[in-house]
Amino acid sequence: MISPQPVTDLMWAHWKTRTMLSAVEVGVFTELAGTPLTGPALRDRLGLHPGPAADFFDALVALGLLVRADGRYANSPEAAEYLDANRPTTYLGGSFMTQCPGMADDLTRVLRTGRAVNEAENGRDFYRTMYAAAESVREFQKDMTALSMGPARAIAVKFPWEKYRSLADIGCAEGALPGHVLAHHPHLTAIGFDLPPARAGFLEYTGRLGVADRITFQEGDFFHDPLPSADVLVLGHVLHNWGRDEKLRLLRAAHEALPDGGAVLIYETLIDDERSSNAVGLILSLIMHSEVPGGFDYTGAECLDWLREAGFGQAYVEHLDGPESMVVGIK
Repeated sequence: MISPQPVTDLMWAHWKTRTMLSAVEVGVFTELAGTPLTGPALRDRLGLHPGPAADFFDALVALGLLVRADGRYANSPEAAEYLDANRPTTYLGGSFMTQCPGMADDLTRVLRTGRAVNEAENGRDFYRTMYAAAESVREFQKDMTALSMGPARAIAVKFPWEKYRSLADIGCAEGALPGHVLAHHPHLTAIGFDLPPARAGFLEYTGRLGVADRITFQEGDFFHDPLPSADVLVLGHVLHNWGRDEKLRLLRAAHEALPDGGAVLIYETLIDDERSSNAVGLILSLIMHSEVPGGFDYTGAECLDWLREAGFGQAYVEHLDGPESMVVGIK
């Protein structure tokens, strides 16, 4: 399998730059020039909202701009030299802000207010906006396919599909995950479960993969309708859109819908358990704060705890591709 990681890394570079620029704009590195600070102390001095602040600071750790020890944050040597505004002979932050005007505005606003951009600007929730028109639905579906391509192709070969006969992708978008899995495993059948406006894009994409005879689209809202019946239920880049209570609600619904021996397969850009190396996972959590009220990304250890709380007996985490991993729970 050819990994898309070299290509997607370039896209994530944009968000890494935005994260650094927001840190410059709110004064992280200048504030830390004097002494290391705890997360709450740094947050309060900068006037940041508690919601996204921890992910923001830990993303800067993962980017190599901060170091964290004994619960305190400090500048890395590079950040101390080049991003502290009190060092005028070496400071580069002002030039970066001039070269990239407005690039960090939305993220900085979320860091200060804790409110998702759509919610703050027009009171509309993310999904109502995305599913309001055919054009925006297709754009959103293609974005989800781009985010899911690496893990979908890895899951097709890493998960033990020979043990199962059917799967249902909950919040399927275009159907990249079930489409690629079915293309590798002719014994499987699949259901794509999503809101009604997703149907056309789903049928088009899975038709191009040549699996239309083994896959169906089922309309539904996973918070209001029963989940489909299948041996494996997939939740890909779904849980991170919601708060903890909603995450648990979906996992309990999956447990109820599965047969004994069935599996729930969750794939996400998991934050590493130490919250210090997977910058993309932490940045994606910041994006969730920016887009959907209550949403956040999480570690594999957190997800394992939620699976056990939802009733799953056996569960494990496995790396997939690039920054992506899967968490599997067995009923």
